[in-house]
Amino acid sequence: MRLFYELAKLSFRLQLTYRTANLAGLATNFFFGLLRAAVLVALYGASREVAGLSLPDAITYTGLSQATIACLSFFGWWEVMHSVYSGDIASDLLKPMGYFTYWLARDLGRAMASFFVRGLTIMLAYALVFDITLPHSTGQWLAVGVALTLSMLVSFAYRFLVSLAAFWTPDAQGVGRFAFWLSWFLSGFLMPLRFFPDWFVRLCKLTPFPSMVNTVIEVYLGVLTGPELLQAVGMQLLWIGILSGASQLVLRAGVHKLVIQGG
Repeated sequence: MRLFYELAKLSFRLQLTYRTANLAGLATNFFFGLLRAAVLVALYGASREVAGLSLPDAITYTGLSQATIACLSFFGWWEVMHSVYSGDIASDLLKPMGYFTYWLARDLGRAMASFFVRGLTIMLAYALVFDITLPHSTGQWLAVGVALTLSMLVSFAYRFLVSLAAFWTPDAQGVGRFAFWLSWFLSGFLMPLRFFPDWFVRLCKLTPFPSMVNTVIEVYLGVLTGPELLQAVGMQLLWIGILSGASQLVLRAGVHKLVIQGG
């Protein structure tokens, strides 16, 4: 546990050193967030509520989804693939912790730094520009923290699993790009899932994607409470277990293939 903490802390500090990249990403996220908010304002028109969400709720939704881009690495995460292709995986596998755990520590450190530098800043900027919704109680804030932490774990397990395609193809970034593209549409990142037809929402809920974005934001907005909240958090835990277990199985097969080929 001590090694895990130190590795996460090192990754956290490393992410903070990329000042120019962080500022550029922050400006880009906020700019496109404004565009998305403008689209929703036009969509609502004179309507006070759409699919159970008020206009401030919907604008807050766009702010939160923009704020989570960096910490959930929604537009790309290639480190594990590079580890396989460069041969660094050989030394990574010799480290005093599992390969999955090693990358989890690194990713959590990076995600937390991105959340504090870009996520919180974007939400503060949104609060200055728009009338946004805020949680009503300490309990709701705590629920948001739990849901966000679990969403990071779901996201990591999914990205790690996708990255393992590098064991079987000389360029797995195409697989990765398709996987990221899929997550944009099915997680509620581009538009609240409540705005879509019921059949599409049911389809999305058969995947881990809503547990990455939609669950966190609906907890924040107070849409999920009581039994629904517990069920949503339970689904996050379930997907963490499924994706982590699948990652371990695929990793074992990939390492076995690597050893057989003399890697």
